[in-house]
Amino acid sequence: MREFIDVTGKTEEEAIQNALRQLGLDRDDVSVEILERAKSGFLGLGSCPAKVRVSYGPEEEEEAPASPASEPQEERQEERPKPPKAEKKPRQERRPAETPAVPAEKAPAEPSAPVVDLGEEVDDEKAQAIRKFLSGLLEQMENTAEIHVYLLEKGRYKVILEGKNLGALIGRRGETLDAIQQLTSYAVNRSGSGRVRVQLDAENYREKREQSLQHLARKVAAKVTKYRRSVTLEPMNAYERHVIHTALQDVPGVTTYSTGTEPNRRVIVAYDREKK
Repeated sequence: MREFIDVTGKTEEEAIQNALRQLGLDRDDVSVEILERAKSGFLGLGSCPAKVRVSYGPEEEEEAPASPASEPQEERQEERPKPPKAEKKPRQERRPAETPAVPAEKAPAEPSAPVVDLGEEVDDEKAQAIRKFLSGLLEQMENTAEIHVYLLEKGRYKVILEGKNLGALIGRRGETLDAIQQLTSYAVNRSGSGRVRVQLDAENYREKREQSLQHLARKVAAKVTKYRRSVTLEPMNAYERHVIHTALQDVPGVTTYSTGTEPNRRVIVAYDREKK
């Protein structure tokens, strides 16, 4: 049968190391269960040490020799480095907040966003400039996507690309699509006829990405309130960070803020007692 000891320490890691020193074992020889997480308290008051349970020994009893007491020590040691894989699962499952959040692009997808009626295409001066620039750029990229330009409101244009092999135009986490959008906006606004905002999309990527980020935000917020530990998300652009902040602005027990510099600026989802 497996045996265990309960050990405390200022932090979870210190408690684990204390247990390993007592047992004379390596980290891979044991499985760890967090019984109580360390609490710092306020100004040193109400602090609480971390408490862990460290299990060791074979998972199941093996066939015992005629005299268990005379079993060579070397044979026991040979079996220790090969614990069943299941021994490591408790530590991974009970400490999810200490690992990076699931990358947003891998977050479970929610139902596809509904198709919005954008009305008739426009062919004003800015729309023509958008089509001209994108046609030349796509030709250089050896892509034959169709370009559709709509005017959502005064000064704001929506551009939809349709065709084959659009994945190459979207890129990883939409990075290529963002770059094309920025280049188009710069080219169209170089003239002095007034600045406009250009939003570029392909395969409804923007709406799908926004839904994925909102789903990720809710999932991470649930972990933060459960384990009361901050979670740092992957680097995101300004728009994606805005989606996360907006999705969690009214969630009890959670606050968000950004840290770092572009292009590696990240959102941190933190536990907030005052919003409980």
